[in-house]
Amino acid sequence: MIPREKFIMALEGKQPPGRVPHFELVFFATMEAFGRIHPSYRRFGPWGQFTETEKNLHRKDIADLYVQIARQYEHSAIFVQHPEHVIRSSDPVQENIHILEAIRELCGSEYFLMIHGDATYGIPSGSTMMEFTMRIADEPDKLKDQAQQRVDQALERASVYQKNGALDGFALCSDYCLNDGPFLSPTMFDEFVTPYLKQLIAGYREMGFYTIKHTDGNIMPILDSLVATNPHALHSLDPQGGVDIAEIKRKVGNKVCLIGNVNCGLMDTGSDEDIIDSARYALKHGMPGGGYIFSTSNCVYPGMRLSKYELIRNIWIDEGNYAN
Repeated sequence: MIPREKFIMALEGKQPPGRVPHFELVFFATMEAFGRIHPSYRRFGPWGQFTETEKNLHRKDIADLYVQIARQYEHSAIFVQHPEHVIRSSDPVQENIHILEAIRELCGSEYFLMIHGDATYGIPSGSTMMEFTMRIADEPDKLKDQAQQRVDQALERASVYQKNGALDGFALCSDYCLNDGPFLSPTMFDEFVTPYLKQLIAGYREMGFYTIKHTDGNIMPILDSLVATNPHALHSLDPQGGVDIAEIKRKVGNKVCLIGNVNCGLMDTGSDEDIIDSARYALKHGMPGGGYIFSTSNCVYPGMRLSKYELIRNIWIDEGNYAN
């Protein structure tokens, strides 16, 4: 089976043959690994002034790096990270499609391809937190109308990707939780987020897309609400937020695929033994029965030493294998 097929099996709650699928939401260690700058840190200057030949060379270079990461580290999926943030195109959806097509030209259907696709309210930035909080109290109906508009716009964009056919799914990357719990109370979450997340996922599913709901932090107070929105998978199962994959597997492992739980914080602060133990724990409790994808509890972030990531990857290679 190709990596994409195994990834989809896991998303559907099944147990793929051989090694449990693995990917990282973002792999920023490209300078150390390949001597190449990650696309998120590039700036492509006056994009509108480039010739089409120049644009295609940039797109192919980005695609080549994504495929190089996947092949080198045996990832089953590629998350195309914000090309519209570094390529100032007048049509960001079409620019995404160009890069997705360039990846497909290099590797066909070998890897599962996803992009950002969340439209729900996450934790507001420090500069907007007070305003958002006041709006919850002062104009909740307007906030809900805006939430609905965001979902409608996201589904409209998704229809363009559906027609193109290069995309497999969306990573829904609005963060809802801090380490001690969700930013919104569970009651408020069910008022301002849950209905819209449910609509968004249902719309994506109807178009044939898979959905991976990402949020860091302590999701336990809103776990049931998240599962009720019917994503294919939950990521990142953050142990720094007190999320225990063994508990999650017992509670909802038959309803949703689980991704992550290898403690990112230990990559900086822990010993090699701590890091290895975290990887083993995630595999031990995530793998049984299928419906698990191995990854860190966030991503291979800037500044993570490549040797630390390779520690957990080696554990995955040696111990992340199903009997069949």
